[in-house]
Amino acid sequence: MYRPRDSGVGEKKMGIHSETELNRKFIEFAKLLNIYLNHFPKHEKYALANQIRRTAYEVYDLISEGQKRYYKKTTLTDLDITHEKLRMQLYLANELGYFQFSDGRPVLYGHENPAEHRYLTINLMVDELGRMIGGWIQKLRTDNRW
Repeated sequence: MYRPRDSGVGEKKMGIHSETELNRKFIEFAKLLNIYLNHFPKHEKYALANQIRRTAYEVYDLISEGQKRYYKKTTLTDLDITHEKLRMQLYLANELGYFQFSDGRPVLYGHENPAEHRYLTINLMVDELGRMIGGWIQKLRTDNRW
């Protein structure tokens, strides 16, 4: 199971090291997300699963853009909004029961609930990315570069 680091990541300065950490965390998240999305029901592979994938890639694009722009306010605001869209799309997929699918078919297990485990794991990763993005925004506000 994925476990977030116990450091105050959201409170760190967004310097070269934490930018690298944010990139690393996103790539780790994207790898797991793609595995889970590939198991969604066949009728959703080109609908909600594709939308979640596009939103996740947009988050990564905005992270890259925010790292390169001098004036970051608009980019980081868009990043924060897009991150929330991703969170809500994953919530919707969970509520619709799509995390319980394996190879496009629903799987029923005994006492274990893999759907809950999948959603909680991916949600922890999204939360950690959100804390890092929030820390980045807070750092810029503190430095009056917002």
